[in-house]
Amino acid sequence: MKSVNIIFILVVLGLLPIASFSAPEPVNPKKQTPWKLYVDSKEAYDLKQKLGDKVLFIDVRDPVEIMFTGFTDVVDINIPFKMANKNAWHNKKPVYSMQINSDFEKSIASTLKAKGLTKDAPIILMCRSGGTRGAPSAQQLWGKGYTNVYVVTDGFEGDKIKDGEQKSWRLVNGWKNSGLPWSYKLNKEKMYLNN
Repeated sequence: MKSVNIIFILVVLGLLPIASFSAPEPVNPKKQTPWKLYVDSKEAYDLKQKLGDKVLFIDVRDPVEIMFTGFTDVVDINIPFKMANKNAWHNKKPVYSMQINSDFEKSIASTLKAKGLTKDAPIILMCRSGGTRGAPSAQQLWGKGYTNVYVVTDGFEGDKIKDGEQKSWRLVNGWKNSGLPWSYKLNKEKMYLNN
């Protein structure tokens, strides 16, 4: 069943008002997904509040990043799309290299099953800024039976300020800057533990 049909059914059942999705498709092709389903952080929060356990909300950031930048307990689980490889240095930036989590899709599938959901359930993916990992993580799910994968376009920390004293600080939009619940306290039950 196509995602548009599922959205229509949710609207007809009154579970999802059609006006609730206004996040435009990102201009940058690297931030686009095959499903073309986008929400901003406020819309992601509203969708989770309306659908509750019928939606899976995933923070796809590295757990160490979350430890220093904050977390929202509104998400169901942290399943990182990429993690820092402390044995490899990035060729162009002064940081560790990031590598794709080989268990990413498998972890999502098992979480859906544990929650009694199928791959037709809405899935919301949130990274730091909405594009560097959000869309690529969604693309990892394409062709594997998932039908409703949303990306939070402004991410957890939002976009950078372009000018002035706080240039390059992520204070423009995003979960943290939208008055939504978050803190520096992590919920161990929701964090990814790579054992």
